Amino acid sequence: MKEAFDPNGVEHPVFVVDERYDVLDAPWRAYRRTRLIHVSAGVLTVRAESGRWVIPSGHALWLTANVLHCLSAGEPVRLHVLYADGDAAPLPAQSGALVLDPLAKALLIAAAEIPHDKPLDEPSARLVQVLLDRLSGLPAAPLALNWPRDPRIQRIAEVLNANPAEQRVLDDLAAAAGVTARTAARLFAKETGQTFGQWRQQLRLLVALARLGAGGSVTQVALEVGYSDVSSFIAVFRDAFGDTPARYFR
Repeated sequence: MKEAFDPNGVEHPVFVVDERYDVLDAPWRAYRRTRLIHVSAGVLTVRAESGRWVIPSGHALWLTANVLHCLSAGEPVRLHVLYADGDAAPLPAQSGALVLDPLAKALLIAAAEIPHDKPLDEPSARLVQVLLDRLSGLPAAPLALNWPRDPRIQRIAEVLNANPAEQRVLDDLAAAAGVTARTAARLFAKETGQTFGQWRQQLRLLVALARLGAGGSVTQVALEVGYSDVSSFIAVFRDAFGDTPARYFR
C-alpha cells in the first residue's frame, strides 16, 4: 500500500492516484474535489448517507464533491482515483457508477504516473484532457442502492443488510420496525425510487457481487443472499448485469 497523502496539498486541478490495499476500512470522509474511483482489481463497497454502491473490477464510481462517504474492501483491492476541481471540466451533477472501456482504463493508469508535485507539461496536460473527454461518454452501471432516510424503514433496511437471506415479508418486517406495511411500502417507493421488492432484490444482488468478487462460489452466494434455487439467482443476476455470475468476473 502506498503511503497516505493529503490530496488537498496537490495543486493540479486534475490528478490521478494509484492506491493498493490488502484490506480497506476507510473512515467516513468528504472531499472538496469530485472523485472518480476506478477499481482495477478486487471489489470495493462505498457507503454514503443516501446510498450504497458495490464496484467490481473494471467499473468506477463518480463521487461528487463534499459527499460524506466511506470505502471498504475485505480482500486486496487496487484503485485508480481521479480528483478533479469543479471548474476543471464538465463533471457529473450526481454520484453514480459506470463501466470503463479499455482506453479509459489505460488513460487512468498513465495519468497516475504523472508527478503531483511538478507543473504539468504539455503532453501530460493533453493526456489528462483526453481522459476527461473519454470519461464523459461512458455508460452507467446498475450498481447503486438508494438508502432510505426515514428511521422507520431504515430499521427494515438494516435488518436486511445484516441478513440478505431474511425471508420475512414486508408485513412482518414492518411490524417489527413499528410501522404499518402500507406506510413502509409508500416510504420505500418515495425515498428509494423502488418498490420494497425491487429494493430488496437490488440489495441481494449487490451483496452477491461483493461476495462473488471475494471468491465465493455461485451456489454458496446464492444461498447466502436468500435464493434456494441457484438457477433463479443466475437468471436474476444476468437480467441485472448482462451476464452470468461465472462470466461476469472473468
